[in-house]
Amino acid sequence: MSEAVVSVRPVVLCGGTGTRLWPASRESMPKQFARLVDAERSTFQATLARVSDASVFATPTVIASAEARFIVAEQRDQLGLAADILLEPQGRDSAAAVAVAALHAAATDPQAVVLIMAADHVVPDTQAFVDAVRRAAEGARAGYTMTLGIEPDRPATDYGYIRRGEPIAEAAGAARVARFVEKPTRAGAEALIADGALWNSGYFLFRADLMLAELEAFVPEVLAAARAALAAAVTDLDFVRLDAEAFAQAPKISIDYAVMERTARAGVLPVSFAWSDVGTWDAVWQVLDHDAAGNAVRGRVSLIGTKNSLVHSQGEGLTAVVGLEDVVVVSTPDAVLVASKAQSGQVKELVNALRASGAPEADAHLRMYRPWGWYQRIDLGERFQVKRIQVVPGGRLSLQKHYHRAEHWVVVRGTAEVTIDERVVLVHENEAVYLPIGSMHRLANPGKIPLELIEVQVGSYTGEDDIIRVEDIYGR
Repeated sequence: MSEAVVSVRPVVLCGGTGTRLWPASRESMPKQFARLVDAERSTFQATLARVSDASVFATPTVIASAEARFIVAEQRDQLGLAADILLEPQGRDSAAAVAVAALHAAATDPQAVVLIMAADHVVPDTQAFVDAVRRAAEGARAGYTMTLGIEPDRPATDYGYIRRGEPIAEAAGAARVARFVEKPTRAGAEALIADGALWNSGYFLFRADLMLAELEAFVPEVLAAARAALAAAVTDLDFVRLDAEAFAQAPKISIDYAVMERTARAGVLPVSFAWSDVGTWDAVWQVLDHDAAGNAVRGRVSLIGTKNSLVHSQGEGLTAVVGLEDVVVVSTPDAVLVASKAQSGQVKELVNALRASGAPEADAHLRMYRPWGWYQRIDLGERFQVKRIQVVPGGRLSLQKHYHRAEHWVVVRGTAEVTIDERVVLVHENEAVYLPIGSMHRLANPGKIPLELIEVQVGSYTGEDDIIRVEDIYGR
């Protein structure tokens, strides 16, 4: 391996909603931003931290949906790390995102080595990952599109596989990809492992100029759309928004189908560190620590006579399980899932059925995150709704009014700066303020600690679409 190491440019793809991890993962808070494995940080945060060694990695680029932009920025800032954030106006699968990443890197260095990473993978051994990237980067500089192939520890049927070909001289231990194999049956997985096949991790390393050439050769319409979307992008606060009209022209196709399965320059580096894409609740159980009975628990949980199970409890409520084995129990404030571990992948079909029936729990949590903080419904009845609201220090809600409801705000922590028409007042703990129907109002937190309040809405309609925004610092 050459001694000189050019910085690798990490790109974190944050798409996807993690439907199979419902009800903890929903469209309003997808799995990559939830703390499902680590109680202290999300897998997105762990991914950013994994590429924070400045001697190896340049400043990361995050490609996320416009809807997730404030969650991405908040979780990045919690780590105290730098990262550029590019926003997709709509999902067009991974080929378009990779094209944008390659163009973005090539703008400053056409031969930049780009590392494509998913935001939802679990890799406990950061040093082993960094060492693998260093080695695979040698193959990328030599002109190969490299991937990391995970040495399998079981005949998994929910991963794709890679068959190895001839060795790559420029990268010690690496080989050409002989063939990518789709998710197999169990018998097929066993045969693949016996033949030395590897799991396809979905990590890719390539030189920007060579990936652009491959995209031009195989999917020129994807590259053209990405180029136009990036050229017409605009800066909005801390984000770069890709042009919606141009990006919509990109065909929806994965980078695997668009390039990796068609290129003659695909390489793979076998690695043996622990890895999971935590795509199902069974996968979450596998990566968590287990007690003597094989159980993995999160939150307030009590178990009797239960074995080899995952019990995940969110919120303040207690989840108790008696006499079950090989099950998943996930309890959230508004939904409970009970499933066998073996069938946990079918949760996606359950969510599709919930969506078809119009159940709001399919996609929305009770706690909804906003750029200024969050709100959570406490109670809802005819002509009233009660919410708990938290505003971060410096946070400001939009200047707005309602046609169908009045509101009462009771401050329980911190100090609120409240605008009511032409008047601005400070409301302290254990004080309240009344906002009449039709009044122009705004809530802000001028203090140094989070502001918490109880909001009581009273009126003929209390839906979220009865908000007329007049001014919004977040550009919504």
